[in-house]
This record gives sequence, structure tokens and C-alpha cells, in this order.
Amino acid sequence: MGDLLREPLTAGNALLFLLAAAGLLLIVLGFVTYAIYFERRVIGWMQLRVGPNRVGPLGLLQTVADIFKLLIKEDTIPRKADRALFVLAPVLAYVPAFAVLAVIPYTSGLYFADLNVGLLYYVALSSMTTLAIVLGGWASNNKYALLGGMRSAAQMISYEVPLVMSVVGVVMLSGSMNLRSIVAAQGDWFWQWHFLPQLIGFAIFVVASVSELNRTPFDLPEAESELVAGYHVEYSGFRFAFFMLTEYVYVYAIAALTTVLFLGGWHPPAPFLDIVPGLIWFVLKFALVVFVLFWLRATFPRLRVDQLMGFGWKVLLPLALLNIFVTAAYMELWIK
Repeated sequence: MGDLLREPLTAGNALLFLLAAAGLLLIVLGFVTYAIYFERRVIGWMQLRVGPNRVGPLGLLQTVADIFKLLIKEDTIPRKADRALFVLAPVLAYVPAFAVLAVIPYTSGLYFADLNVGLLYYVALSSMTTLAIVLGGWASNNKYALLGGMRSAAQMISYEVPLVMSVVGVVMLSGSMNLRSIVAAQGDWFWQWHFLPQLIGFAIFVVASVSELNRTPFDLPEAESELVAGYHVEYSGFRFAFFMLTEYVYVYAIAALTTVLFLGGWHPPAPFLDIVPGLIWFVLKFALVVFVLFWLRATFPRLRVDQLMGFGWKVLLPLALLNIFVTAAYMELWIK
């Protein structure tokens, strides 16, 4: 893909781009299908429960059955809902989630778009999902959905601030917002990866990412015991599936971005381990991050909304500012 980006756009190249996008979509859909399965199995193992084990060998077809059930359910739209916006919201949520994957580099030569501002592109586009959530809650003409949408927007906007600020130190150390350049700047040994010199930023990034994904312990947008089911309470069938698909596509995107920014991307932990292809190292690190997200969901209870908002503004934001100043001081005093 990297070589194609440097060639003139022709009909043949355009077709290859479309095929590559379709291939990535199939990979992502496969990831979503079996990420749900493995999440249920991992959480079941951690909490001494069984998990899916009936549909297909070892329950491998359980998620396929669940998706099929969602797709054949009746598609209902409330009579007094804003029909056009109600239909648009799930699409507006999903499209940015898939579009951000274009800038993720998997190896030095396997990527779709090599943008100099790839990190900025990711941050800007992913924030559009907040609009979709508010839109879905408002267009439903349901007070519970509206409350869920507003609370979700407050959470996501609040945690986007420390999330973005947590990666400023990475940009300062690498001197670029190009994701391939950020990976190249991390060196050949695991202690040169950014998760160690940017330990505070890494911790903030992980916590804020979990909140942006609306996952436990920050899953307040789906706090069924408080708001029926949050912003998507009026959605059913495949439209509801789009919202769920968006969440797991962002799990894929955040795990890949964490691997690129802090875990050395496709670099092995040591130079003598480069006999293993870089793509394999990327996948292993990616899988580790996904497992940690499952682990957190199995371990922590849900926070109250005041705890969540206070933690974001009173703890994460000051720490993110401190990390920027410490990184700047380090670069001024030691690197120069």
C-alpha cells in the first residue's frame, strides 16, 4: 500500500484502494465478531462463569448468532422522532470510527495513508462520534435518551481533553505527528519505547481511552439501572447494532493507536528478535492492549457520574499538563 500512495491515481489504483478498504472492513468485522466472543470468555474465566459454549464448537458461533438475531429484528422508529436524524445518527457514529483506521501503520510498508498530521486526523475525526451520540439521543424524542446523550457527550468531551494532551509529550519527543515517524523514533530496544519516558502520559492515555470507549468502569452512557439504556434506548435491530459495532471498532482503533504511540509499533523488544516479522510483533502488542481492556471490564465496578467528571478534570487534566511541562524541561535540559 505504501508504494501505491506515491503513484498517480489511476482507475487501477483506485480499484486497488477500494479492494484494500473492503479487505480492512472484513478484518475489522471479523475482529469485532470474535472480540465480543473472547471478551465474554475472558470475563467468564476471570469471574468463574462459563461464558458462551453452546452455539458452534466451543461457542465460536455465538456472536454470529447474536448478530443475526439483531439483523432480523424489527426496525422500529418512534412516531414523534425526527426520522432523518434518527436514521443518520448510527451511520454518523460508525463512519468516523472506520475512517480513522486509514492512518494506522502496521509495518513500515503496510499502511493506507501516510499523513504528516495523522495523529491530528485521528483525534479530529474520532471526536465526531460525540455528535452522533447527542444526535441519536435528541432525535429519539425520549427524555431518557436525551439525558443519556447529554451525559455521554459531557463524558466524552471531558476526557478528550486529557486524552489529546497525554500524547503531546509523544509528539514532542518524536518531533512529528506522522504515526510512522513516531514509531521510527522509538528505537530498537523496549526501554526506548514511549511508554517508559512517557509513563504519566501513557497512564493518562489508557484511562482516558477507556472513558472514550464508554467501557467499564466508565460505561455511564449505558448505565441501564439509571437511564433505561442511555442514548440508544429507542434503537433496535441493525441500527442498535451499528452503535455496538462503533464501540468495538474503536476498541480496534485505540488498541492499534496505543501500540503505535507507546509500544513501539512493529519494532521487536530487542534487535536480535527481528527474525520475527514486524507485523507479528504489532499483532501481539495489539492483542495485549485488547486483553487489558477486557481485564479492566471484568475487574472494576462502575463509577458514579460525579466521580467520573471530577477524576477527569481534577486529576487527569493537571497530570497531563504536568507531563507536558516535565517533557519540555527534559528536552531543554538534557536532549539539547
